[in-house]
Amino acid sequence: MLRRALRFVGIMSVACVPFGAYAQPAGDASYVIGPEDVLEIAVWNNTDVSRTVPVRPDGKISLPLLHDVQAAGLTPSQLCTAITTGLSRFVSEPVVSVIVREVHSVKVTVIGEVKTPGRYEVRSRATVLDVLAMAGGLSQYAARGRITILRHDGDTVRQLPFDFDKVTARAGGPGAAQLNLWVQSGDIIVVP
Repeated sequence: MLRRALRFVGIMSVACVPFGAYAQPAGDASYVIGPEDVLEIAVWNNTDVSRTVPVRPDGKISLPLLHDVQAAGLTPSQLCTAITTGLSRFVSEPVVSVIVREVHSVKVTVIGEVKTPGRYEVRSRATVLDVLAMAGGLSQYAARGRITILRHDGDTVRQLPFDFDKVTARAGGPGAAQLNLWVQSGDIIVVP
């Protein structure tokens, strides 16, 4: 069967056909596409529409026939369904795959008493300790027990405390995973 023969390799890929009749994620279907990510849109037997495109700062991608399509904020599966639905007006039973080729949208900022403060791209799931390591670690003057993560939650900013010594003392032990928070795009880690 043609659908079973379809197989694409990438960071995350999703294949679907009209009206959501078939969708099989080959990666993490919960990943949300963001600006600056690079996507490969493949339409089976239609090279004129297939292409690799960056997600623009406004969150859209440009495709032949469909023009601007909202991509940021959608999972690859949701984008696949939107493209398939749009193309079904022009192509008989389009089989579409959305492949996330490059992740550039997840950025975390580290400021304060670290060796290399700055903004870091996170290409896979990462914890606060992972990002602090990317920043070269804490300086000798860092207030290890007063690190704060500033996280946007709608129109508000939440302050999440992070006690470096408590997390590293429990590393690998019970409760360590709950203390070492997963970072989210837009997080700001403040090391006083």
